Amino acid sequence: MIRFITGTDTGVGKTVAAAVLAHRARADGKLVRYLKPAQTGVRPGGKGDAAFVAAVSGVEASEILRFDEALAPAVAAERSGQTIDFDGLTADVLSHETGYDELLVEGAGGLLAPLAGNRTMADLATALRADAVVVTRPGLGTLNHTALTLEAAERRGLPVEGLVVCGWPSRPGLAERTNLERLAAMAPLVAVIRRLRGVSVDEHRHSVLTLALERGTALAHPER
Repeated sequence: MIRFITGTDTGVGKTVAAAVLAHRARADGKLVRYLKPAQTGVRPGGKGDAAFVAAVSGVEASEILRFDEALAPAVAAERSGQTIDFDGLTADVLSHETGYDELLVEGAGGLLAPLAGNRTMADLATALRADAVVVTRPGLGTLNHTALTLEAAERRGLPVEGLVVCGWPSRPGLAERTNLERLAAMAPLVAVIRRLRGVSVDEHRHSVLTLALERGTALAHPER
């Protein structure tokens, strides 16, 4: 089984969501692997998203491509004089599924972020025959962004497992509370993860392991 972690935008908390889902699946007795097909914005030797997920969740995690500049993968590749082979990358991702009950694949940016030429993250998820998990924000504007993402997935025949709301405040306002109700009407809520503020990987690990793994809607991290 492949679950494709995408988001309504960049910086919505896809990697934190992936760590929560990875550990939840592992706690259920599944053999899980995390994969980042294209990591951008991290220099050679730096710790990318895979390192974070491995440290927090304890699952095997790796990346395939890496580019220094924090840009969409297709743009970052072009600027570095490289070309991403979409079919080759798809085959590489699929090869990582062997031997695992679940492969968590985290995209870069949003669902329509350019990946290779005119191919997008949505094209990759579709080629993988994955179920998408959409990570979104709780605040004002999220209803539109989430609806657009779900519509894009539906138009491409990409099944959506549900939503992860990341960045839930300790004192939610009217917008957050009403948004959560509306989001739950759009798609199933996989998890609700509390806002993270300037905590170390060790603190992330402790919080994720102790608070994040409730079934259904889980307030997975206290605000710092």
